[in-house]
Amino acid sequence: MTPLTAATLRRLEKSARVAARASYSPYSKFAVGAAVLAGSGKIYAGCNVENASYGLCNCAERTAIFSAVAAGEKKIRAVAVFTPTPEPTMPCGACRQVINEFGPSATITSVCASPRRIETKLDALLPAAFGPKDLR
Repeated sequence: MTPLTAATLRRLEKSARVAARASYSPYSKFAVGAAVLAGSGKIYAGCNVENASYGLCNCAERTAIFSAVAAGEKKIRAVAVFTPTPEPTMPCGACRQVINEFGPSATITSVCASPRRIETKLDALLPAAFGPKDLR
């Protein structure tokens, strides 16, 4: 697999920022956008979608991943998350677990309304994760 280039990561980040504009977040007012780089090299974006029955909400990261999977992708190489905050925000635990399903060594980049950013790998955020390998 080819290394992630700075240009690819910039495109991923831009897609996450644009996706946040489509967020349906009337309750939290916390518009989140995410973008995933699939194994094919294609980028899939998603936003958070809230619901009056709060338990039925979906995070931006999972929306993006589910869109990629619906298009036939099974590998995630990188995830970018944008939050409209002064500090970057990492994916929640549920999103980390879903990322692990398709990209256990994925690069995670979180950006925000300021120039601050966090770049890490999923295995640093979810060490000793339960995943497909445990069901073999």
